[in-house]
Amino acid sequence: MNPLLLAARNLQRNARRSLVTLLALLVGTSAILLLGGYARDITCGLQTIYVQRSGHLQLLKAGYTDFGMANPSAYGIAGADAIIDLLRRDTGLAPMLAVATPMLHFGGIAASAGHATSIPVMGHGVVAADQEQLLAWNGYDVPIPSARHALGEHDGEAAVIGIGVARMLQMCDALALAQCPAPPASLSDGEPSDTPADLLSLADQQVTPEDSTGAAARLDVLASSVGGAPNIRRLGVVQAVRQGLKEFDDTYVAMHLPQAQNLVFSLGEPKVTTIVTQLDQTSQLPAARARLQALITGPLRDAGLEIRDVFELNPTYGQTASMVSLLFAFVATLVVVIVLFTVSNTMSMAIMERTSEIGTLRAMGVQRHGVRSIFVCEGVVLGVGGYLAGLAVALVVAWGIERSGLPWSPPGMAIEIPVTARFWNEPMLVWLTGAGMVLVSAISAWLPARRAARLNIVDALRHI
Repeated sequence: MNPLLLAARNLQRNARRSLVTLLALLVGTSAILLLGGYARDITCGLQTIYVQRSGHLQLLKAGYTDFGMANPSAYGIAGADAIIDLLRRDTGLAPMLAVATPMLHFGGIAASAGHATSIPVMGHGVVAADQEQLLAWNGYDVPIPSARHALGEHDGEAAVIGIGVARMLQMCDALALAQCPAPPASLSDGEPSDTPADLLSLADQQVTPEDSTGAAARLDVLASSVGGAPNIRRLGVVQAVRQGLKEFDDTYVAMHLPQAQNLVFSLGEPKVTTIVTQLDQTSQLPAARARLQALITGPLRDAGLEIRDVFELNPTYGQTASMVSLLFAFVATLVVVIVLFTVSNTMSMAIMERTSEIGTLRAMGVQRHGVRSIFVCEGVVLGVGGYLAGLAVALVVAWGIERSGLPWSPPGMAIEIPVTARFWNEPMLVWLTGAGMVLVSAISAWLPARRAARLNIVDALRHI
């Protein structure tokens, strides 16, 4: 008789105990698959958001990450358009390249016309069309709501600010922002702006009819230009966007790249602080980095550039991914231990009840390995049955979770992503879970079966 068929018939002799064991395997399998799928979707969701915001690889002036934010003019990249054109024409890099765009980051002071309040801000000069291409990247098919960059709908002197900037500069009413409290009446500035008259005059000179954005609020941004001379630009605030972290919310100001270059470099040569590149797939990152390294040590060696990837620029991703992986490993280990003891207990009880049967088999000439194989086959049947049932349950639960639309917010982000546990996108997890459950069940059965096979035949026959 087929040993697996015999094992299945033996398990039916105590159907209740076998069913409890199958349920333990079912729950263990479902827990591992669902948690593994959830962990994968968390890391893929975080990676997608970071790649949308900062690309896969960035070219920076050497030393910029340490000193550049305090002096963007000294650490600016000249000839950015020529560099980007070279990247797009390179035969090794171009097939992997989805987006290559310049950015200018700088520090400054912002104020709202008519108010005495001013705050330090971080300015970001961007190419709006390229930003929309960056935001469209979704290499893992994460259900992230599609987003457009607000600057893409406005030309000229337009700006997008953080909710915190709008709150502190008292633009909430003008921008019709909800959940944006106004200061107490006793502290509200009823005084005229204390901005020096010469800077106000300079700001007024920046506003021309063709620059009008029709914005409800105006923002004056002051920055130090080349040589340390102050420069100011008046922008129309078209939208306030929540940034997730309060530190970013209270300092974020985005504008079109030409306006940012005018602020920082004035009449000098316009530069950028970063060239952001986004690839078709994250798996291409090592090859793309190697090719970029060859370019900056070859044709671009005089530019003095260095490379930073998305994981170096966003250490929070690595920390979160490590935490999620450790959590998954802990739960998976706990589940395996529970399954191990459950199956071992079931097989031990079965062997105890069938001791005389084992003695009879040994007396009939069945070798010890034959006795072991009978019980190991029973463990394998339990493992396969429990895994298949757990896989079916996990598919149903994962489908229900995805349909429920339960949201979660990634750390430091202002967006919400539906909770998913799509473990089927990780074939290795599915196969390893199945192999692990069958192997654990077989080992759990082998340990008591080994003791049973070593029983003295006479003692086994006398057992009642």
